[in-house]
Amino acid sequence: MYSRILDVRTLLAHKSLFLFGPRQTGKSTLLQHFFPQAKFYDLLEANTFRELTAQPELIRQRLQPQDAVIVIDEVQKLPSLLDEVHLLIERHKALRFVLTGSSVRKLKRGGANLLAGRAWTCHLFPLASPEVNFQQLEKRLNIGSLPAILDAPYPLEDLKAYVGTYLKEEIQAEGLTRSIEHFSRFLPVVGLMNGEQVNFTAIASDAGVPPRVVREYYEILEDTRLGFLLPPFQQTKKRKAVATAKFYLFDIGVANVLARRGTIEPGSDLFGRALEHLLFLELQAFLGYQRRDEELTFWRSLSQMEVDFVVGDRVAIEVKGKGRISRRDYKGLLALAEEIPLTRKMVVSLESEKRLTDDGIEVYPVQQFLRELWAGEIITTR
Repeated sequence: MYSRILDVRTLLAHKSLFLFGPRQTGKSTLLQHFFPQAKFYDLLEANTFRELTAQPELIRQRLQPQDAVIVIDEVQKLPSLLDEVHLLIERHKALRFVLTGSSVRKLKRGGANLLAGRAWTCHLFPLASPEVNFQQLEKRLNIGSLPAILDAPYPLEDLKAYVGTYLKEEIQAEGLTRSIEHFSRFLPVVGLMNGEQVNFTAIASDAGVPPRVVREYYEILEDTRLGFLLPPFQQTKKRKAVATAKFYLFDIGVANVLARRGTIEPGSDLFGRALEHLLFLELQAFLGYQRRDEELTFWRSLSQMEVDFVVGDRVAIEVKGKGRISRRDYKGLLALAEEIPLTRKMVVSLESEKRLTDDGIEVYPVQQFLRELWAGEIITTR
């Protein structure tokens, strides 16, 4: 088992938890490791699901004095259980619940009892760099970072099965979309447009579905934690910024399979795009696991100056999949620095050693950047 960064035990010492994340990110494995004595209810098990559907009060009636932690896996399959959870939290102040799910959408749409602040929410991401000891970079750029896929003898076949079974059939089984045919046509377009600004009309045309349906599908991907909208940074005055968000899928391997890409080789355009995707996921995971409030955005001016990532209003990061960085590669950083007082301006690249340019730009080898990021040296407290 991988040593995961998310410290569920410390969080649970304060309050019960909702733990969200796509299937196969390792939620159940993580909880079984931390809480081997916990009482588990897995709603993917048919017998458990049928039993609790008929009698949700069984969770309350079966509570034993020694029970300290109760885990309900895939709670979105049976939202009515949350009323019982609410009641037990009120009656037993020391009792803790971990309520896992791969979709918050079904809970929100069904008007489920979300416990009114009695449980914190956290998210489990695919494996981040410290969890794989900062190794296997090229492998992760090709097959992604889902634990079961990364260790599989035939990862590409498993990724194809994941996309076919989960991203299509499971979405339909949860009742999140009426037409699996439309959703199936939409997904490859999302893979091709990964990391690009979202144009609902163009995507609708490519996928052969109405624009309003495309908007709904993107909401489904967000609510199931299968993807993230990256909003634009718009606090510049001299250079007007775009107002349209980018979208990144939750895993590079899934994006590659959906887009039907072959092997991604260093130096290729696809390598640069995959590296940017990886850095987005690492930044997203770092901010999430550290429970930081800084907003992650990107900046692009109407004149096409661009910075890949802006953290809060202090740190700007450009990603280049190349081994030699020139001034042309960071002109967006210089332009943004004229607009706001950045404290860090960085290019993450394939250069072999860190250096500081005459323009004050920090050029980082990707591995060194990742190590310093997770050591808390890139995004520091004010």
